[in-house]
Amino acid sequence: MDPRARITLISHATTAAVRKAAFPTDEPLEVDGHLRDRITHWHPPTAQLICSAPERRALQTANLLGLSPSIDFELRDCDYGVWAGHELTEIQDSTPEAVTTWLQDPDAAPHGGESIAHLIARVADWLATHTGHRHTLAVTHAAVIRSVVVTVLQTPATAFWRVDIEPLSLTQLQFNGSVWNVRYLGAPIGMRNTP
Repeated sequence: MDPRARITLISHATTAAVRKAAFPTDEPLEVDGHLRDRITHWHPPTAQLICSAPERRALQTANLLGLSPSIDFELRDCDYGVWAGHELTEIQDSTPEAVTTWLQDPDAAPHGGESIAHLIARVADWLATHTGHRHTLAVTHAAVIRSVVVTVLQTPATAFWRVDIEPLSLTQLQFNGSVWNVRYLGAPIGMRNTP
């Protein structure tokens, strides 16, 4: 691994699911004047590899930022199974014990999709095999970025819920020759002093 390697992760912009605290489907972005204003003067850093999760919201974010990414399926969002398309409050009202189990047990997948532990393991594998590029720019999802942070900091999987990642923000990792370090976390794109 190149000791100068770094990875910049970009969380996709806001969607209806983000705004409603719903489990996402493959919905589009909510593009408005505010979003366009935020990204008008932001220029992506030079990168040797530009990639994106396969979902429409990630690819649309990349497009809005002027990026031409390759698709990396390992950066896909968590599979929320039968909860996809439903608001968290709706699931909480109908099956509160399932939601409690899901939030407390990283190995649980009461929705029939992917557990948080499996998501973290998938993302850890992506990070471990990510070699040969001095700088990678990756557009992905908040859950994937949380998983990266948990992996790099070597915290328990339960720490996943303690990491907040805002839409359209940057998180950067720097390789020091033996391990990855979090250089910055959740820096909003388009705001003053954005890296």
